[in-house]
Amino acid sequence: MSNARMKRVTREIAACANDSEDGITVEMIDVESPFHLVGTFSGPVESPFDQGVFKVDIVVPEGYPFQPLQMRFITKVYHPNISSQSGAICLDILKDQWTPIYTLKSMLLSLRSLLCSPEPNDPQDAEVAKHYINDFASYEETARIWTAIYASNDQGEKTADDCTVYPADIDAEHNKKFTDVI
Repeated sequence: MSNARMKRVTREIAACANDSEDGITVEMIDVESPFHLVGTFSGPVESPFDQGVFKVDIVVPEGYPFQPLQMRFITKVYHPNISSQSGAICLDILKDQWTPIYTLKSMLLSLRSLLCSPEPNDPQDAEVAKHYINDFASYEETARIWTAIYASNDQGEKTADDCTVYPADIDAEHNKKFTDVI
């Protein structure tokens, strides 16, 4: 099984590299461990995640493709179905709705789609879901701020842990709402 898994993963990484139009990339973290990967995709256009670049930690289990990929966001994301603390993802196709037809690329595309279509009634992060339900406009603004802080293209070597200050152009009232929610 391991040889078949290796061939499939290698083929899927190459497929992502050969089709760069969708902005999806998959790279091995370590050549010695080809089953631990980092996927990257750009945020959906005209969404609070627009202009962001999101990184996802991917572990390919021994039973792949018959077992689901293990995925979590490395980039902090303000979203009801993504833990703002751990990056854990609540998505049925990563659990009981998994099928071997899914690939690395299709899963990263699904995560991009998830950003635009939250399921606040089945949340991973209850506080974000509550914010989404109770004040959608404020939720979207907070998601934009987090995208600018944590998923910006111009972050350079800055990590999410380095981002503890809100942008200066955000007014104090919004900062209070923002910190009350998280």
